[in-house]
Amino acid sequence: MRKVRGGRPVVLVLPAVLGLVFLLVPLVGLLARTPWRDLPERLTTPGVVAALRLSLLCASLATVVCVLLGVPLAWLLARGDVPGRGLLRALVTVPLVLPPVVGGVALLFVLGRRGLVGQYLDAWFGISLPFTTAGVVVAEAFVALPFLVLSVEGALRGTDRRFEEAAATLGASRLTTFRRVTLPAVLPGVVAGTVLCWARALGEFGATITFAGSFPGRTTTMPLAVYLALETEPEAALVLSVVLLAVSVAVLAGLRERWITT
Repeated sequence: MRKVRGGRPVVLVLPAVLGLVFLLVPLVGLLARTPWRDLPERLTTPGVVAALRLSLLCASLATVVCVLLGVPLAWLLARGDVPGRGLLRALVTVPLVLPPVVGGVALLFVLGRRGLVGQYLDAWFGISLPFTTAGVVVAEAFVALPFLVLSVEGALRGTDRRFEEAAATLGASRLTTFRRVTLPAVLPGVVAGTVLCWARALGEFGATITFAGSFPGRTTTMPLAVYLALETEPEAALVLSVVLLAVSVAVLAGLRERWITT
């Protein structure tokens, strides 16, 4: 097998370089076509500003929901003595591999006005989630929650349980032990999962458009605005795409110590 300098076989280096080019060229093309001179002006247009504001708001609210639900769920999967934890873990990861559009359809048939749960929300409380801003938050939380759960569960599994046992020996309750010992120990995992969760929520498209639709100022987030702008105003689509790309790069830069090693 032929080798290049450094002992790397050509048969591996060449496909690796092609794979790198395959990933980077579209991003370079996106940056090359971006109207940089008009970028500040386009970022302040009403449609772009509305999409940015709505996306940031919904992604942040969805992340709060994920943290409130995901941290206890991660603890249950990592520490809870419950039967069928393997099955529960598999169910939690389903949204990671489920096509987002299918997730949106599932939400629609469960939380829609005639859905399994939505019919009672509508009849008893007058709450209708589909095609509302709250529906956007629900759709984003549905697809983003597994990122937080898996990150926190991994952190919990990597902590030394002897500190928790010592706290219990000293008379601390399970809630106090979790709040004063466990949570500080897994805080980096919680932060990393929260950032990943927020980024995933910000970029959600399929479940959002299926469950919440696209109504400017109410449900049209940045990914939806990119899709719609491609038909009428491609330069606006480029601007929004660059914003989402910048967010993705910022997330990777913020998590470099956890996910990127030399």
